[in-house]
Amino acid sequence: MTEEVLFKVIIIGDPTVGKTSFVHRYVNDSFRRDYKMTIGVDFALKVIRWSDKCNIKLQLWDIAGQERFTSMTRVYYKDAHACIVMFDLTQKNTFQNAVRWKKDLDTKCQLADGSLVPCLLLANKCDLGHREVEQDEVEEMCKEHDFLGWSETSVKEGTMIDESMNYLIEEMMAKHAELEGFSESITQANGPVRHLGGDDMEAQQGSRCGC
Repeated sequence: MTEEVLFKVIIIGDPTVGKTSFVHRYVNDSFRRDYKMTIGVDFALKVIRWSDKCNIKLQLWDIAGQERFTSMTRVYYKDAHACIVMFDLTQKNTFQNAVRWKKDLDTKCQLADGSLVPCLLLANKCDLGHREVEQDEVEEMCKEHDFLGWSETSVKEGTMIDESMNYLIEEMMAKHAELEGFSESITQANGPVRHLGGDDMEAQQGSRCGC
C-alpha cells in the first residue's frame, strides 16, 4: 500500500525576486518573463513519487512580496512544513529584507513540536553578470539566522531548482518520520539527495550551502 504525505511549502521574499517564476519552473518546467505580480497568495500543486511506498503531495504557496507589511502572513504561514526565502542577487535591498522575512516567519509559525520551520535561502538570478551580494555575505546571513542552507539559483536557466527542492523535501521527510513514526523505508528517496554544499555540486553549479 502506498502512503501519501502532504507538505505545505511557502515561498516568501520581496516583490520581483522570482518567486512566481520559481514555482512555475519547478512545477511545469517553464519560464515566462511576463508574470503578473502576485496579489495575496497563489497556489500550485506537485505530486512526487518519492519511493515505491510513498507519494508526496506538495502544496506550494507563493506569497506576495507586499504581504510582510500586513497581518495576513500569519494566516498564510499557518501549518507550513517548510519555507523558501528568496532574494535577487542583483538587488542588495532584497537580500537585506530576507532577514526580515525569516524573522516574520519565525515569530508567527512553528512546527508541531515547537521547532522552527525549516527554511532554505535562495539567491536568484545568478545567470546575470551584475551582482550586489557576494557569497561570503550570504554565508554569514545563513549561519546567523538559522537557515537550513543556501544556494544560488537561476529560475530562467533552471539552475539548482530541483536540487534545492529535493534538499528541502529530504528535510521535511526526516522531520515527518520523527514526528509521525514512519518507517525508514518510507522516508528514503529513490536516490541519494546531495547536500547543496557538496564539493561536486559546487564544482558543477558554482553554488554553495554553508549551514
